Amino acid sequence: MAQYKSAKVVSNEKLVDGIYRMVVETEIKEDIRPGQFFMLKCWRAEPVLWRPISICEVKEEGLVFLYATVGRGTEMLAALNAGEELQVMGPLGNGFDLNNIKGKVALVAGGIGIAPMVELSKRINKGELDLYAGFRKDPYAVDLIKPHVNNVYISTEDGSVGHKGYVTEIFDSSKYDLVLCCGPEVMMEKVLSHCREKGTKIYVSMEKHMACGLGACLVCTCKTKEGNKRTCKEGPVFDGESLII
Repeated sequence: MAQYKSAKVVSNEKLVDGIYRMVVETEIKEDIRPGQFFMLKCWRAEPVLWRPISICEVKEEGLVFLYATVGRGTEMLAALNAGEELQVMGPLGNGFDLNNIKGKVALVAGGIGIAPMVELSKRINKGELDLYAGFRKDPYAVDLIKPHVNNVYISTEDGSVGHKGYVTEIFDSSKYDLVLCCGPEVMMEKVLSHCREKGTKIYVSMEKHMACGLGACLVCTCKTKEGNKRTCKEGPVFDGESLII
């Protein structure tokens, strides 16, 4: 059940341009599943809306959030210093069902979509697990996942690290029993299409604009074969077979 509390910033550091890692000291740690998110807020006036941020890690010192600065809200989060307070509400949404993750598994992430893959890689029963991660230029968070996977495949659009191009160009879903994906919608469309073509099971963590995070406002609906679903409530993790994207 989602909880609303004030929390203290333990640390808030810049990893690469536009990407930050924040550790928040809070008692809300129990029953958090990889793929769930929190709504964060550190302002009293505009911007009014909270910001949905995926859970990156659950650690003893607090919750770890990895986020990109894409507007006023996240820029204000990035300006927070250690010891300052913010409001947190969560955990929200449905995460990855760890009981359904079996066989040879691929984690496929694009950009900030790598955030939920960190805790997910730690929780999966160890077997054959590979990471495919695509970035515009500077990779981040890969070192947090590397100890928990067998192989790491990186792509960057500028070719500075790994394959020059897109991660979808180096990923072959036919090599896997299951794919877990999070990233820009255009990337996930290609991964989902490939998985359907090869008959590979896939779960997708959708990225949608959210206003309330509780399923009340219907801003974040996505299309499925069963009708429209709320990304913040029924998702953000969906069975790829049911999605219409």
